[in-house]
Amino acid sequence: MKNLNRIGVHCSVANGLHNAFQEAKRLGINTFQIFTRNQRQWQPPPLKEEVIARFHQEKEKHKEITPIFSHASYLINLASPDPRQWKRSVEALKDEMQRAQQLHLAFVIVHPGAHKGSGEKEGIKTIHRALEEVLQKSFKPLLLIENTAGQGTTLGYRLEQLKAIVAPFPESQVGIALDTCHLFAAGYDFSNEKGWAQLMRTLEKYRLLSRLHAWHLNDSFYPLGSRKDRHAHIGKGYIGKEAFALVLKTFPLLPKVLETPKGEGKDEENLRQLYELL
Repeated sequence: MKNLNRIGVHCSVANGLHNAFQEAKRLGINTFQIFTRNQRQWQPPPLKEEVIARFHQEKEKHKEITPIFSHASYLINLASPDPRQWKRSVEALKDEMQRAQQLHLAFVIVHPGAHKGSGEKEGIKTIHRALEEVLQKSFKPLLLIENTAGQGTTLGYRLEQLKAIVAPFPESQVGIALDTCHLFAAGYDFSNEKGWAQLMRTLEKYRLLSRLHAWHLNDSFYPLGSRKDRHAHIGKGYIGKEAFALVLKTFPLLPKVLETPKGEGKDEENLRQLYELL
């Protein structure tokens, strides 16, 4: 029986964006996530036409790999109370969306940011202003807000916060991505069927299931409710394998990518763990 699950990794784009397809082919995966720009720069140079063309050529050759999407820079803080950092974050996210559109990617995933002491309510208002400005241009890729672990003053670690962030915007423009490590660190115990059912009810309650477009599959180095964001290899953390089996079973067609620690043979081993759960 053909496996319909969309399982992949965050692929390296060292030596060119198109090289992500070679890594995907080597790993035998059918979806992947990439960075489309240098994560340490606020204003990287624009994509060259030849880079875009080469990526499209590889994408056409590997139609079985879908969807392909990007993760926005970790520098971005849409909740920042600092006007200068907020503006830089908005411009950076516009650039991320533009790059995704040029590469014909399905969506861009971004962390909502930290309020830095301004408070939850004010921080969410600041995120709304940022998203309104970014979405003034009708980008084709979806913008997905990722849940967080809740370290410091980061927003989006509670599902009611995630709902408050995305609710003002149409589903055709803004959705969500869920990270398993972040969910667990934020206090959602879905490590067994009872906990998983409760998580599904909570997502339904906040009308987030219809906005869910992707998963990040990571075990948690820290225990439940730690609010610490440190990823662990599948089955090597506090979440346990049963939870990942439930994700795979419940959401076979949604892309699920690993963001587990890199290292020689580590992606292969984590993928093997997931395939065994199928």
